[in-house]
Amino acid sequence: MSPERYLNHPTFGMLYRVAAVSEGRDLFATLYAQRIFFVVTLQPRGATFEVVPLMDARHFAEQNLVRSRRDGPEAHAHWRQLFDQTFI
Repeated sequence: MSPERYLNHPTFGMLYRVAAVSEGRDLFATLYAQRIFFVVTLQPRGATFEVVPLMDARHFAEQNLVRSRRDGPEAHAHWRQLFDQTFI
């Protein structure tokens, strides 16, 4: 299970981490609206925010579920709950 992670976006306010996308890239959603998604790449001199459509965000989250299923049932259950809260 990974810890909760939050970022502050300059325009949209607080974002929370939904899933890992790849090394150094994570999927974040707006904390309150939960319908604006960003792929955030953390860099030594800051972060880049790339807005992604809902279906792309869902794809990234589903891929993360597949990876977590291989890691064990506890990790999968955590991500499945977060996925359901975010996309359903």
